[in-house]
Amino acid sequence: MIKINNVSKSFRKNVVLDGIDLDINRGDRIALVGSNGAGKTTLIRCLLGEYVHDGDVLMDDLKPREHRQEVLKKIGFVPQIPPPLKMPVGQLINFSAGVCDSDPDKMYAVSEQLGLDARAFKSQPFVKLSGGQKQKMLISIALGRDSEFLIMDEPAANLDPEARHNFFSLLEEKKKDTAMIISSHRLDEVASLVNRVVELDQGKVVLNDQVADQVDMDSVLNCEVKLTRAEDAFAKTVSEWGFVSSDNGITWGGTVAGPDRLRFLGVLSRYAGLLNGIKMEEKS
Repeated sequence: MIKINNVSKSFRKNVVLDGIDLDINRGDRIALVGSNGAGKTTLIRCLLGEYVHDGDVLMDDLKPREHRQEVLKKIGFVPQIPPPLKMPVGQLINFSAGVCDSDPDKMYAVSEQLGLDARAFKSQPFVKLSGGQKQKMLISIALGRDSEFLIMDEPAANLDPEARHNFFSLLEEKKKDTAMIISSHRLDEVASLVNRVVELDQGKVVLNDQVADQVDMDSVLNCEVKLTRAEDAFAKTVSEWGFVSSDNGITWGGTVAGPDRLRFLGVLSRYAGLLNGIKMEEKS
């Protein structure tokens, strides 16, 4: 699948990647983590063939820099920062589908699953979409193609909870036949999505380990949160997750996507002084 052998990259005298060695196979779902400046984005750009570098990157024995067209047909890519594309959404989808010989209808179908009717925005320039709409469009293009590799840089950062759950369900469908690299500066954001963690620090791999793979990405948890007293700030926060109260803001109930359990608990930790009880059970 993917072989990264002794890859180094410098910008002037600044060493960003320093002798990276990694093997990535189908079924691997890798959390690529590290602080800002650790080398995550540079490594991704080497995988996409955007940079000249020392060492070798091979995707199915092809070098991305030398065989960009063949390699990019195999990759679904979700960048962290949406590009400032002025072309209309419909043209972007048709172009993206044409590059990899995919069906544009699949991209429209994914957008609908994420809660975005892309057909309604066909004539609108991509750059004019909101941040969340741009993210959904980029995910729709990446997951709507028949890709063997998914490379995603903070892919769910701008998604609402419902869209995140649908995104995780789409990943669940692809996890056996696809190699995934999910880049994030926070492991808790992606921990439940992956079965392997690779951590970079100052351009070196400092951790490369298998992790427990016990959460179905399309799982859903029924949750109940009880407070010692009602609080408007808490109400506003959990309402954004789709939670509702049955007793004037003391008890709140709703659902959370399985892979979002750590993220949700992190949100609750902000209100630790108000919490009287938390119950989470997997929905049957």
